[in-house]
Amino acid sequence: MDAQISIEAIADKKGRARFVDLGRAFAAKVPHSVPQLRSEQLELVNPKENPFFGHARAQLFIAHRNGQPVGRISAHIDELALKMPADQGFGPGTGMFGYFDAEDTEAATHLIMAAEDWLKGQGMTRVLGPISMSIWEEPGLLVRGHDHPPIIMMGHHPAHYAGWIEGAGYTRAKTLYTYDLDISREFSPLIQRIVKSGERNKRINVRPVRKKDWDAEAAKILGILNDAWSDNWGYVPLTPEEVAYTGVKLKPIIHENINMIAEVDGKPVAFMLTFPDINKPLKKINGKLFPFGWFHMLRWLRKPTGSDLRVPLMGVLKEYQNSRMASQLAFMMISYIRQNAAETYSSTRGELGWVLDDNQGMIAIADTIDSSINREYAVFEKALS
Repeated sequence: MDAQISIEAIADKKGRARFVDLGRAFAAKVPHSVPQLRSEQLELVNPKENPFFGHARAQLFIAHRNGQPVGRISAHIDELALKMPADQGFGPGTGMFGYFDAEDTEAATHLIMAAEDWLKGQGMTRVLGPISMSIWEEPGLLVRGHDHPPIIMMGHHPAHYAGWIEGAGYTRAKTLYTYDLDISREFSPLIQRIVKSGERNKRINVRPVRKKDWDAEAAKILGILNDAWSDNWGYVPLTPEEVAYTGVKLKPIIHENINMIAEVDGKPVAFMLTFPDINKPLKKINGKLFPFGWFHMLRWLRKPTGSDLRVPLMGVLKEYQNSRMASQLAFMMISYIRQNAAETYSSTRGELGWVLDDNQGMIAIADTIDSSINREYAVFEKALS
């Protein structure tokens, strides 16, 4: 049967469209999966549109059996990731695979081998995956939490993929968690006292983002992010082009009163972003804006009443990390966002993540607000010989 598997290297626009559509077909078979916007998925793998390719190169592959597509995978190299210290996850010689889907073990094996061979041909000595395609997009494979739909910008994969990857000689490099939080309930008296104490500190100002000045606000937020996360596992700096691109992409889902910036002595030092779960309307329109999906999407974006929420990113400048003020700012932002979400949007549920398994500060905050792990993602690694 092995001889019946062939691997196609994608090299053009039509090939990228087939690559994306194949992934969508696989996703449609996974319980609780939510169809994403095809146009957005095409953009992410287009070197002319995604600024990730300003510092990265990639090869897409489709596996065929007897002329029929049976899987896909990407192999990619981020030049900025190669420059990072090896003890932070990437480093010299580390390539990646992502966008992994396969019909069976045989197809999976051939696809992973194709990605590894391409990476070795590019001089790589180690591979991490799945990471689709930037670490800032969808890192990791879902290994826990298959029994409920994914929230905005989170991957959702069949449970058996992990066994196929491990069977190809991979071991777990890092675990990423998401936390489920009931936001209909007030936080504990302890947290309320911490928030009140911060409010009495005249140096501190926690405010909503200003959407009318969103370009400047986004630059502040992502500037803090580049500093705050710079020592974290998997960190790769965002370029100015990526900062601008991300700002444009996020603006439609930004609602001022659930996104916060914390200032100390007038200087932005921390932020917390909260996104309404766009997967809810995406499921309703089956991931298609036309002919009428755009109307439902625009109406929902104006006021996502009853929506679940996700906090995908928060950060505090390194100079304030490991201080009492850092945790105080975090609790203030979380508290204001929880209250505004419950009162303005009637939201009852939030999700925090992803959170690195060794991020003790964030794990402590998640525990203090009585949230619990509801999803787990694994990033695997393998030495290339």
